Amino acid sequence: MGKKYLVEYDRDGCIGAAACVAVQPDQWTMVDDGKADLKDSKKEGKNWFKEIDESELEKYKDAAESCPVTVIKIFEKDTKKRII
Repeated sequence: MGKKYLVEYDRDGCIGAAACVAVQPDQWTMVDDGKADLKDSKKEGKNWFKEIDESELEKYKDAAESCPVTVIKIFEKDTKKRII
């Protein structure tokens, strides 16, 4: 079984650049308030979280790296070590 990761998204900090949507349109979508939504994520506190596995990691890394305001972070689920 592969590693699990957590994608953390600070939606309040999103500026609506839509870079994440351009890179990964199957997981990110722009909504009426001009910000992106991370599909199938859950809100905890002020941020949104989604568990992914190793097969999805590269695409989420691409989305995180494309964000001009770095509101997308990725952590190893077990160790909480930040990947991006």
